[in-house]
Amino acid sequence: MSSLKNKNLNLPITIISIVIPVLVAILFYLPRPHMEAGFNVQLLPLFHAILNSTTAVLLLASLYFIKNGHIKAHKAANLTAVVLSAIFLISYVTYHFFTESTKFGDSDHNGVVDAVEKAAVGGSRYFYYFILLTHIVLAAVIVPLVLFTLLRGLQSDFVKHKKIARITWPIWFYVSVTGVVVYIMISPYY
Repeated sequence: MSSLKNKNLNLPITIISIVIPVLVAILFYLPRPHMEAGFNVQLLPLFHAILNSTTAVLLLASLYFIKNGHIKAHKAANLTAVVLSAIFLISYVTYHFFTESTKFGDSDHNGVVDAVEKAAVGGSRYFYYFILLTHIVLAAVIVPLVLFTLLRGLQSDFVKHKKIARITWPIWFYVSVTGVVVYIMISPYY
């Protein structure tokens, strides 16, 4: 890790932080390929919820560890959370590459939420879309925050690490928890 000590990785982190959300956004406009994934991609949303919930638990553990001076455990929890988040991203892209987006309230699974279906879900639609929108926006915001927080920690710049972690942690935790909430709310419509 000492090789990171004096490296300025601001530009690569900035590029990664722009490329990831742009590629994910483009993914939603690309036509789906006429090919099979080789496995049941319908299992991936549950897998994503498991990854998100595990990340949330790791973030809680990380906070506990650092507050109690367990630096190695704090580092291990955060590195594991970063790895799980990277796996999530790859899996999420894979899922959306092979499938159309599921629409909240589409109980007949025809890709259209009609007036009857909207009425059936009622006001929960507004809650769902609020959670979904904040989740999506903050998921894009969290990428550079996690990368800069991780870098500062690995560079042993603990003053900057702690300063940015105070912003990163609650946003990352929110994104992880709301990822699970979104899954629970949309799962009846898969």
